[in-house]
Amino acid sequence: MDDISPITEVDPTASLVRSVRRIAQAIDVRSREIARLTGLTLPQLLVLQSIRALGQVSTSAISRDVSMSSPTVVAVLDRLEARGLIERYRSTTDRRIVHARLTDAGLAALKTSPGLLRDDALARWSTLPDDQKQAMAQALAMASALISHQD
Repeated sequence: MDDISPITEVDPTASLVRSVRRIAQAIDVRSREIARLTGLTLPQLLVLQSIRALGQVSTSAISRDVSMSSPTVVAVLDRLEARGLIERYRSTTDRRIVHARLTDAGLAALKTSPGLLRDDALARWSTLPDDQKQAMAQALAMASALISHQD
C-alpha cells in the first residue's frame, strides 16, 4: 500500500490491529535489509545511534532512549563490544555505573549504515504537512502506550 490515507472500516479495533501488523511487518523487513547490508541487527543499530546521540552514556540511559529493557541493552552491548564497535568502562564517581562509548569502528559503522526508514518512506513523510506529522506521531505514541501498557 503506497498511499498514507487512513483505513476506513466498521471495526476500529480490527483496523488498529491490521495497521500495527503492517508496521511490524515493515519493521521486520527493514531489519532484515539492515542486517544484510551492515551485519548489525536493528537493536544493535538503535543502541549505536543512541550512544552517538547521548555521548558516553550509562546502560540505563540507553535503555530509556531506545525503549529496551536493561538486560536486553546489556546483551546488545556485549555483542557490540565483542565486535569492537563500543567500549565500556566504569564511572569514576560511582563504580556501580558502567558507561559505553563508540569506538572509531563504531563511528565508521554508523556512517555507512542505512537509515532506519527506507528513503521512499522518508520522502513521503517529508511531504506531509506538519500538523499531520504531529497528529500521526501522537496517535502512534498513544497506540504504543495502549498496546504496551505504558502511560
